[in-house]
Amino acid sequence: MPTVLQVGPYRFFFYATDCPEPPHIHIQRENKKAKFWLSPVRLQSSGGFNTHEINRLQKIIEEYAEKLLEEWNEYCHD
Repeated sequence: MPTVLQVGPYRFFFYATDCPEPPHIHIQRENKKAKFWLSPVRLQSSGGFNTHEINRLQKIIEEYAEKLLEEWNEYCHD
């Protein structure tokens, strides 16, 4: 499960078994995990994060969307 981005306490990653699904990213902080689809960016599951953090995560993902999609495509299509 490669970590593709670290922003503050948030680790952005995906699992090798995720490749058959549409592009998405998992985010973890402590025991909380969320999942966002990347194109378009939208929440799939919030995994214990509150609304404020979900909004922050969405903004981070939107800021890094191009990089996250590149990482996804490189990992899943090589």
